[in-house]
Order: sequence, then C-alpha cells, then structure tokens
Amino acid sequence: MIRAPHVTNGTLRNSFDRRTIVVGGIQGGIGCLLAARMTYLSVFENEKYKLKAESNRVNLSLIPPRRGWILDRHGQPLASNRADFRVDVIPERMSDPERTIAELGKLLSLTPIAMQDLQDKLDRSHGFAPVEVASRLDWERFASVSVRLPDLPGVVTQRGYSRFYPTGPSVGHLIGYVGAASAEEYEKDHDPVLLTPGYKLGKDALEKFYEKDLRGTPGARRVEVTASGRIVRDLDTREDVPGKTIKTTIDAAIQDYAARRIGPESAAVVVMDCQTGDVLAMASMPSFDPNSFSDGIGRLEWKMLSDDDHVPLRNKVLRGLYPPGSTVKPMVALSFMEAGLDPNESVFCGGGLRVGNRVFHCWQRRGHGQVNMAKGIYQSCDVYFYHFAQRIGMDPIAAMAKRLGLGQEFPLPVAGQSYGTVPSPAWKLKKYDKQWQTFDTVNATIGQGYFLVNPLQQAIQASRIASGRIIMPKLIHGHEHEKQASLGVPEEHLAYIRQAMSDVANGPGSAPHARLPFPDIKLAGKTGTAQVVGLNVGNGKGGLWKHRDHGHFICFAPADNPRYACSVVVEHGGGSGAAYPIARDVLTYIFDKEKGMEVLTELETKWGGTAKERLDARFRAYSAQYGVGAPKVSPEEERRKLQGADQPDDPRQPISEAQSPAPEPADDADRPAAPPSPTATPATSPGAGGSPQ
Repeated sequence: MIRAPHVTNGTLRNSFDRRTIVVGGIQGGIGCLLAARMTYLSVFENEKYKLKAESNRVNLSLIPPRRGWILDRHGQPLASNRADFRVDVIPERMSDPERTIAELGKLLSLTPIAMQDLQDKLDRSHGFAPVEVASRLDWERFASVSVRLPDLPGVVTQRGYSRFYPTGPSVGHLIGYVGAASAEEYEKDHDPVLLTPGYKLGKDALEKFYEKDLRGTPGARRVEVTASGRIVRDLDTREDVPGKTIKTTIDAAIQDYAARRIGPESAAVVVMDCQTGDVLAMASMPSFDPNSFSDGIGRLEWKMLSDDDHVPLRNKVLRGLYPPGSTVKPMVALSFMEAGLDPNESVFCGGGLRVGNRVFHCWQRRGHGQVNMAKGIYQSCDVYFYHFAQRIGMDPIAAMAKRLGLGQEFPLPVAGQSYGTVPSPAWKLKKYDKQWQTFDTVNATIGQGYFLVNPLQQAIQASRIASGRIIMPKLIHGHEHEKQASLGVPEEHLAYIRQAMSDVANGPGSAPHARLPFPDIKLAGKTGTAQVVGLNVGNGKGGLWKHRDHGHFICFAPADNPRYACSVVVEHGGGSGAAYPIARDVLTYIFDKEKGMEVLTELETKWGGTAKERLDARFRAYSAQYGVGAPKVSPEEERRKLQGADQPDDPRQPISEAQSPAPEPADDADRPAAPPSPTATPATSPGAGGSPQ
C-alpha cells in the first residue's frame, strides 16, 4: 500500500557521510574529554596520586615514645623502660578473629588462662584500639609471628620498650601503673599516639599525675612493602623523643625495705626527713604488682586481689582513715601547756576516773598511781588526760591538732587525700546538729571517738614535734628547701614532750622494745591502740582479724637531734605491739643497712619469701584452684571496685559514750600472731573505727 522510497547511489553516499560525521564527532569529543581528564590528573593532581602510589608502596607507622623514667632521690629507677618484643592485635582489622587468635595461641604457646584473659580483653575492646596479646617475648616466638604477618591480618608485631617497675609491689600505690587507653580517655585527649600499638598511658598515682610530662613524642618508621603487606626493606626512621624524667624525694632502698618489713600485715609506713619535709618512703601493703597491671590484669589475678580482705587496691597512706589512739597524747599535752597547765601538776590514777555518772577506765586497770604530764605520755595513762582535758576543753586541743597537721590536706602530686576529722564542738554541731558532750572530750583526748587521721598526717605530726617548725611534705625532688616557719610553740614545751617521748622507748615507757640497737642513737616515739569493736564483741587482741584493734606508732630519731620521722599504722594488728617493731626496724635499716637486712631476712624466711614471692605463690595457688573457672568481671564492676578501694568507707561514727581502750602491749610477746593468709570476712571500714558504743 505504501510506496518504497527511491534509493540511489547518491542517497546512500550522503547518508554514510552524515553518520561518519556524527560518530566521528562523538569519538572526538570523548577523546578530548579523556585527554583533558588525563591532563588534569597528570598535571594538576600529580602530587595527590603520587602520594597515593607512594603510600601503597610505603607503610608509615608511629613508634610509641619511651616514657620518662621516675627516679628516687639518688637516681635509682622506681619506674623505667626495658627492651621488649610484643604482639598486639587490632580487632577491626582481623578478617577471621577466631582463627587468628587460635593461631597466635599456638605460635606464642599461650596457656588456657592467658587465652581466656586475651578473649576478655577483646570482648571489651573498642575495635580501633590495639589489644595486647603477649609482651616480653623471646626472639624465637616473636620471629615466628613476624614471618606469618601476611597471613594474619590485624596482627601487629612491635619491637620497643615496656614499662618496668624494679621493686614491683613495693611501689604499686606510690608510682601507679600504665595501661592501654580506653575509649573515654581517647575522647578526652585525641592524641593519635594513644591508638599506637604498644603505647600505654598512666592510670594511677604519679604515672597518671605526670602523664603529659612522661609521655614524650612518638617517632615514625617508613618501610617498603609488597601488595600483600610483606615488608621488603626499611627506608628511614624518625626516632621518638622520650618523656621527661621525674625525680622524687623517695629513697628507693628505704621504700622497698619498709614495704617488705610490713610482711603479711595490712599496714602503712611513712618516713620523712623532718628537717626538709622530704618523703623518703610511703609504703602501703599489701599491694599489687604494677608490672602485672601494665600487661593487663586477668580475671584470675583480679579475683585474687578483690578477694583479699586486706584491701590491696587501697592506698592506706593517703586513703586510709583511722582513729589515732594514744599517738595524739603528745599533741594534747602541748595544748595543755599552751593553755597554762603546769606539766608537774599531777592526778592519781587508780585505774579509772568517774565523770558524771560513769567511770572511764584507764588501759592499765591496776592504775598508774600519781601521774604528771611526762608519765602520762611515756606510760600512756588515760586518766591523766581524762582529768585535765575537762579543765582545758576541746577547742585548744583541736587547734593544736590542726597546727600539727592532723585533719589537713597537703599539696602533693596525688589524685586525692582523705584528710579525716579533728573533732570540736563547732564541728559536731555543724555535722550532726548535736551539742558537744563531756564524753566526746574524753574520747577525743585519747584519740578515739570522732578523731580520724591518715598515716601521712601522723608522720607530719611527728616531724613538727621533732623540728618545732611547720614541716610540709614534699614528694618531688628539686624544690629549694626554704626554712619552714616556726610552729609557734615554745621550745621548752617541745623539749619536755620530746624527752617524754624518748622515755617511751628508752626509759620506763610503754614500748621498751622499740629501742634502737645503737648505744648512741635514741628513738623518741608514742604508741597508740585504737579500738575497732566494743568489748562485748571482742578484746581487740585475738579472734576474727577484722575485730582486732588497730596498732599505731609515731616516732623520730635521733631523739636529741631529730632527722627522720616515721609513722606506722597496722590495720587490725591487735595493738601498738604490731606497729613499733616495724618502725624500729625501718629506722635501724636507715642507720645501718646491714643490721636492718639481717632482721628482715630472718622474718621473710618465716613469712615465705619477699612480698613479690608471696604474691606469686598466691597466684599459683589460685591458678591451681580456679584455672579458667574464675568469674568474669565486667568493666563496670572493675571500675566500681577500684573506685571503692580508692575511697574511704563512711567515716561517720555515731558514738554516744566513751569506753576504755584495750591495754597497750608492753613488748612483742603480748602481740598476737597474724595469720599469713587471713580468711576473715572483709575488713570493717578504717574510717568507722574508734571508741565503740
């Protein structure tokens, strides 16, 4: 029906020419676009793609900086670095985590407990952050992993340095420890070095306080790699810049001796230079091994520490609060003299004193006879202080306590201090909305009741009595020792108290066995026993560990020209008989290291080795008992327990009446032996001690 168009040779030729032009134009346009794009990439984007090509060929990685060392006053390391071969994994880079971890377990010969701990770390990791698999490896195991890196994506081998604490648990609370950065810590400080495999930051004590100074600047390493990531050759390396060195006032030898001399007790020892305020030792035991914490503590070791009723995670020097017992009597006597009391005025002690309708007993139930101030101190007669405290009143006593450093917080590079309580009528009215009563004064004058102090404050009290100056504690070396201001106490008053304290150990006092084994060096001190439970529960000397009295001792030596001050607190030690032998031996070591070590060596033989050896033995026992069956601890529970150990328990003491303290032991024979591995229920609050109801 439709007539076909007439096609000629000319029509076909014209049609072909048009198609050729259209197709040729399209091809030419595409060619121009490609040429323009290639010109843009090769000329204008040259540097960008050159860098990308280089990055495919060259791998750049940060080198963790070496942390600055922490030294003692003589330059001995308290925290140092040592060469280390280590293996880490970055969870988000692992293609097959189960296979990778299993392979690493075989290559590194990890125990079942180590594999369990590694899995716990991975479960709570944040993907981007490296997780330590093993450190301090020998060359064979390190090399066996290194050659298999192309087949183990996400695994990182590192040759660098790890933190090392030469004396282990002796400095756990003093120096702290390091660990991998958490997500919260990275959010606060977006430093890329925190994500570098092998880098660890300070987590506690001096390590945390001086983190910025100790951190240093990371280095960098450039290596040529194949497409699979195998290293072909090293190109160049930029060395890291180590962190600053922190020099402390601590004497490493005294610190280690004091920590070891505590033995199986739960105790704190502070030693100060009472001329300059330098803190020479600040030992809190039992403690943890910061070397273990730096490697990442596992569930088994965590259970071992958290089960211990001696609370090894608490720094007892700064966080422990205790009723000071009779160690306040020299301070109270100073307040009496300042208020005008003649030290020769005496009172008869028949074993107790009636106050109102109650009889308040002396620790010596037979009585001390006629007692003046000196005898009240060296025989620790309670009746003397009961009697005259009612005449003088509590306000002068509280004022003198604060002048001697009790109830105070000091400017030290620490996370926090529990400064305790110096009670007074105004304080009680403000805190409890109750009026001060006579029995409150009676309690406070013998260091019971609401009175709470920490061991550092007690050492400062001894230093100020010894020097007559407002000694301030110093923990960092290098500060100029300016002469401290006068305490404002007449020298004749201080001389009287010092002589009475000297008689505690060298005369007819309550601690003759605290005498130093040197004919020409005398120790001046004061014993103290603080009740924990009422006499209706126990006598404070035996029975359950948590029911025993706390033991205190403060002292300084030489008595005639004081140089060193020391305080010792033994939790539930059964009385001062647990405390003054420690102070005696520590000062013996300071004056004669060989003689001090003879005593310590003999004691450690009975105790089962050094603190580190006993800690290792206990871990082996837990390992044999629990194996991989130890319960898993969540990060929240771990954080809660750490915070709880770092905080004192509720110090409120709703005391309604005074009772007599338990007798103060006259020598070591009166002291009950503490079991090496107590199994009592968790200890009562150090802050909840004092005179029982």
